[in-house]
Amino acid sequence: MSQSFDARQLRETTAADSAPTPAQFRQALLRHLQYTVGKSPQQASLFDWRMALSHTVRDYAVDPWFSSTRRTWDEDRKRVYYLSMEFLIGRLLEDQAINLGLRDVMVQVLAEFGLSFDEVADGEPDAALGNGGLGRLAACYLESMATMGCPAYGYGLRYEHGLFRQHFENGRQIETPENWLATDNPWDFTRPEAAYPVGFGGELHDHDGTSIWSPRSKVLASAHDTPVVGYGGQWANTLRLWAAMPSADLFDLDRFNAGDFAAASEPEALARSLSRVLYPNDTTEGGKELRLSQEYFLTSASVQDILRRYLAAHDDLLKLPEFVAIQMNDTHPAIAGPELIRLLVDEHAVDFDTAVETATGVLGYTNHTLLPEALERWSVGLMRKVLPRHLQIIETLDTQFIAMQGQVSDPVRLISNDQVSMGDLAFTTSHKVNGVSALHTELVSQELFPVHNELHPGRIVNITNGVTPRRWLKLANPSLAALITDTIGAGWETDLERLRELEPYAEDPAIRDAFGRSKRQAKEHFTGWLAAEHGIELPAEALYDAQVKRLHEYKRQLLNILWTIAHWQRIKRDPQASWVPRVKIFGGKAAPSYHMAKLIIQLINDVAEVVNNDPETRHLLRVVYPPNYGVSMAEKLIPAADLSEQISTAGMEASGTGNMKFALNGALTIGTLDGANVEIRKHVGAENFFLFGLTTEQVAERRAQQGHSRAALEASQTLRDVLQAIAEGTFSPEDHHRYDGLLETMWNSDWFLVASDFEDYDRAQGEVADCYSDPEKWQRMAILNIARMGYFSSDRSIREYMSQIWDVESAL
Repeated sequence: MSQSFDARQLRETTAADSAPTPAQFRQALLRHLQYTVGKSPQQASLFDWRMALSHTVRDYAVDPWFSSTRRTWDEDRKRVYYLSMEFLIGRLLEDQAINLGLRDVMVQVLAEFGLSFDEVADGEPDAALGNGGLGRLAACYLESMATMGCPAYGYGLRYEHGLFRQHFENGRQIETPENWLATDNPWDFTRPEAAYPVGFGGELHDHDGTSIWSPRSKVLASAHDTPVVGYGGQWANTLRLWAAMPSADLFDLDRFNAGDFAAASEPEALARSLSRVLYPNDTTEGGKELRLSQEYFLTSASVQDILRRYLAAHDDLLKLPEFVAIQMNDTHPAIAGPELIRLLVDEHAVDFDTAVETATGVLGYTNHTLLPEALERWSVGLMRKVLPRHLQIIETLDTQFIAMQGQVSDPVRLISNDQVSMGDLAFTTSHKVNGVSALHTELVSQELFPVHNELHPGRIVNITNGVTPRRWLKLANPSLAALITDTIGAGWETDLERLRELEPYAEDPAIRDAFGRSKRQAKEHFTGWLAAEHGIELPAEALYDAQVKRLHEYKRQLLNILWTIAHWQRIKRDPQASWVPRVKIFGGKAAPSYHMAKLIIQLINDVAEVVNNDPETRHLLRVVYPPNYGVSMAEKLIPAADLSEQISTAGMEASGTGNMKFALNGALTIGTLDGANVEIRKHVGAENFFLFGLTTEQVAERRAQQGHSRAALEASQTLRDVLQAIAEGTFSPEDHHRYDGLLETMWNSDWFLVASDFEDYDRAQGEVADCYSDPEKWQRMAILNIARMGYFSSDRSIREYMSQIWDVESAL
């Protein structure tokens, strides 16, 4: 008779259901240092200690991970599968330790060896699995699903080199590969038994009226698992990342033995390219093919894995929606619908219409953008080349969708102008489609998918984004988190609405002073890191004014830097006036092929070079742009910020999550009525938000006006002076024509309405300076911002997904 396996029996150093004592943790740490890392305490480097510490903390994550998995199987629970091209999970050591309740004992034990936890942990690389808000949101949602006890898997790609590592040469962005996997990843569990073939290209053959796909080539998807532990350690889920491995038949042994080594290995190299880089440049046909192949690789491996897990416990595939919910995080995994239909029809003999109904019952689609380029459209020729069977399925879905619209002269199609619309495809194959802020969802319904919305009333729902307070307050801002706990007690970490209890304390001078001290401490932490890493010294008493996000014209970093030039010019004209010292902080990457965004980065750095070296103004205005913005930098920068720049053109930002992180950490917002700014302003109070700019409706009206850009410039002497300084080469003396293209855009098109919003932005920045000059008023506003941000927890978002889309109950 076999005995049941209990992972707790393997634990030699701790009691399973309680936090370890320092002595127990110390023993476990030394055991890993010796037997896992192969070092003694006397010989160990900081790297060795980090690896031993990570494996020790990982051990404590395994128990809730195994327990959660067993319960899900034993109770036959419905699972959520979250498909995303990005998971910006950041560093895991401290995050896992906090959620497991191990941080204090970990710090204490390291101190016994004369080690600082911060020094040990600082060497952990950020996992290069994303670029911006999409990936960070996915990471927040995974953590909240675990905290809420929602059985789930996250599915992504295990990129070898991520997006890219950013540095600057003469102000220009230079891209080099990320190397986060240069050393072993201690959080990684390789699962060789979970490997799936993914086919590409080839031909279709008809067999008794059934299409048979014979792929030209196949690549193996190899699984790598990371446990994701919820706060309190009661539940843990899995992040499964796929790495592309060449199948044996891709290697030409005969050519290799003949000495043609490069040609023999070429197919193998192409296979590995699928998980090499996030968002390969798609300005070439080869880049487009790689992007589509990459998205299909993620989706096919994940859907195969989902069906394998379901069929291990169930026989009836038609009941799939009762036990499986697949969420597509933006349009990148939109091929999931056709892939699931293909597997049901081709491999499990389900009839086509039933397969479509089943797939639609399983799938949900989160739309994150209204930008056409981000919604993705693939040419029919490319789709036929890479995924011929899927194109055939999409063509059938397109025919059904046209018929559903009835007798209309110009029906919406999934395939039009020889292109497959992945956004329309995702909508058609999903039972629920959600926007990510109230304004965005309204625009999704009325402007992006109006026909779909009319045909499927109630399919579109809103679930406003949220962020996890464990990472973005408790971990990132320990002094503020401690102040909150001292003031209102513990428990807010999993019930963020409790922050409302802080409201009365905004009138308490002692609490305001304590908040001011915590903010200064956060600034000192950030500036200390900035000085050590980049040699940049900043005054802690200045107003820290931050805009950190990926570079895109609609996010309007250009508006920010043009105002910065105007501010510098004013200081130059009257240096003795009562100016508020200000540090303008920028951060973010531009896509390698996005010329205008990269030009704006260069302008910011060129302005910084002049302003920071101006002896008349450098004590009143500084501009800094630390390279390679990512999660770890954000954890230091966001708590230090006083002002959060959320200044996108109205109607273009879906939601944002940076706006939530800044406000949660006590930064006041200057922003437009765009994305989640609308809801943040409603919650924190209009009087605690610096509003400016055209509304969504006014943006449309202004764009329709001929010559609006020139008219706006002619009405603003301040902005004309700024553009004149740029044109004269003030910030590029070695190349006066560097910014000719940018200036031409400002005068003659200005689609993102920088000129139209400039004067109102200038007015709002004046209000910012006036408020900051009154520390008591500023601190009161900041505390009220924190107190009223409870709604923007990712726990609330996940509860809404569970009830409105996934129909999943908590296991806790």
